[in-house]
Amino acid sequence: MSHETYMKEALIQAESALAEGDFPVGCVIVLKDTIISMGRRENASVHGVNEIDHAEINALKQIDYPGTDPRRKDMILYSTMEPCLMCFAAILLSGIRHIVYAYEDAMGGGTSCDRTHLSPLYRTPEIVIVPGVMRDESLSLFKQFFLSPGNRYWKGSYLEDYTLSATYQKT
Repeated sequence: MSHETYMKEALIQAESALAEGDFPVGCVIVLKDTIISMGRRENASVHGVNEIDHAEINALKQIDYPGTDPRRKDMILYSTMEPCLMCFAAILLSGIRHIVYAYEDAMGGGTSCDRTHLSPLYRTPEIVIVPGVMRDESLSLFKQFFLSPGNRYWKGSYLEDYTLSATYQKT
């Protein structure tokens, strides 16, 4: 299966978050062409801000494989937005070595951080990061979110400004 197949599933999770008035991030984790876990952003806007319930964290909590299970290195995490530093660290600690994301997090993305200066726990050299898969579809959800009159989450932030001025890549 292609990256687009699984990113479409992550986008469904993001659409569900958006429908609830939440930040439109969705995530799925795949092992050998099977979705084993899903999550979406929760509690970012509706019931007071909670900065722990990120889509990636919610998906990671559902993985039913022990942390030492060698299959974790074969898992692929798909997210509609580049994982933040917290989520990126949790993904590394979980043993997942392949991340695919749609829309770049210009304000808080963690995947481009220089891990060479971090402690050994976070310097896993064999991580693969694939950005921009179905970026336009994800960008559309974020634009809808930021243009929503009821939204207060990250209102006036660099991320809002970046997103609302971002252009679509497909013609």
